[in-house]
Amino acid sequence: MPVYLIIDITVTDPDAYAEYVAKVPDTVIKHGGCYLARGGTVVPLIGEWRPERVVVVEFPSFDHMNQWFQSPEYRELAPLRERSTRDRAIAVEGRGS
Repeated sequence: MPVYLIIDITVTDPDAYAEYVAKVPDTVIKHGGCYLARGGTVVPLIGEWRPERVVVVEFPSFDHMNQWFQSPEYRELAPLRERSTRDRAIAVEGRGS
């Protein structure tokens, strides 16, 4: 069953974040992930949620997502994200075809 990683990002250091953005896609793809949204226009519809940037990544399963998140390649890049953003993330299971 697919899993969707949804990340709400506020960029605090654009240069460091740009480096992260340039390097992280290869790690996502290696673990079966596919970007469905990566930045772009955000239009608030209900409530007070006003994210600056939203990223949505589809993985084939929680296992694939966890393997990516714990991979040495991603763990090497994670400090770039941690020091250049304030972010929140959730993973939600999707529906099978």
